[in-house]
Amino acid sequence: MNDTLTVKLTRYSHGAGCGCKIAPKILDEILKSNISIPDNDKLLVGNHSKDDAAVLDIGNGMALISTTDFFMPIVDDPYEFGRIAAANAISDIYAMGGKPVLAIAILGWPVNTLSPGIAQRVIEGGRSICMEAGITLAGGHSIDSPEPIFGLAVNGLVPVKNLKQNNTAQQGNIIYLTKPLGVGILTTAEKKGILKAEHTGVASRQMMQLNKVGEAMGKLDEVTAITDVTGFGLLGHLVEMAEGSALSAEINFENIPLITTDLGYYIDQKSVPGGTARNWDSYGHKIAGVNEYSQEILSDPQTSGGLLIAVKSSGAAVVEAILTQFGLKKHLVPIGHFISKQTFAVSVK
Repeated sequence: MNDTLTVKLTRYSHGAGCGCKIAPKILDEILKSNISIPDNDKLLVGNHSKDDAAVLDIGNGMALISTTDFFMPIVDDPYEFGRIAAANAISDIYAMGGKPVLAIAILGWPVNTLSPGIAQRVIEGGRSICMEAGITLAGGHSIDSPEPIFGLAVNGLVPVKNLKQNNTAQQGNIIYLTKPLGVGILTTAEKKGILKAEHTGVASRQMMQLNKVGEAMGKLDEVTAITDVTGFGLLGHLVEMAEGSALSAEINFENIPLITTDLGYYIDQKSVPGGTARNWDSYGHKIAGVNEYSQEILSDPQTSGGLLIAVKSSGAAVVEAILTQFGLKKHLVPIGHFISKQTFAVSVK
């Protein structure tokens, strides 16, 4: 029998998708350095901020965006795993308002445990998403590793004037979210064997959707800041956005799009990724107004999640027209807004 059809990749990894990410509090400790970094006036975005990618001014009004992202399987199907990992990595380019131009693969594979044919399907999935993004998967690097790992290093281009960062939101901006929350909860339910039949494939299909709308948003002056929602959950990435912009945010939980209305059922069944608790432990003291239910959803690690877009209130109609053009009509209701800096970075109403 073809083992690419019967393998269950999630059995070979201790983590899953962006839930593998190191928690924000621990990451801050890891990244501390006493080394003096030389000035580079061409580096527009780097270690001085918690943004989605590095950005280098290459002259003639253009900038190079460089990013990498990889993780262990979040789904069992090798082809879908490759597609999800690739879409997730390319998202960082879109989150900077850029256009992806080139990708190379990152592959770790337990060669004595899983066949090369399965790895080939993973790569093929990644290649298919690169084609959807209009770029080439041009090479890469592989190692023999204890667990399967896949991702991409991606380069993109953006006019410097169109560059969007996650720390440039303005007071009064309204906030849009372009994908529903709950991916981590559903994928955990699938791994536990309690996923309802009607939810089969729901998370996978969402994770394989490219955030192409980000490039279009980069061209709008009405858009002041963008980031994508991944392993730190909506609250973690919104905290980075608010603190980086020296502001606070208020969100309305009723306006948060959810991947299914059954999330409460799964939460009651303890279908919550381990990363959720690690996330909350890192930033829970910066959040006001959550209950047990909203905390589990808003801290849920998202893999290939949507974009958080900060928009001048006067630009709502323009942004909503672009969202509609990209098939995101379900996401026209803002989830909140930015206010002056308060005691808490984010308040949930």
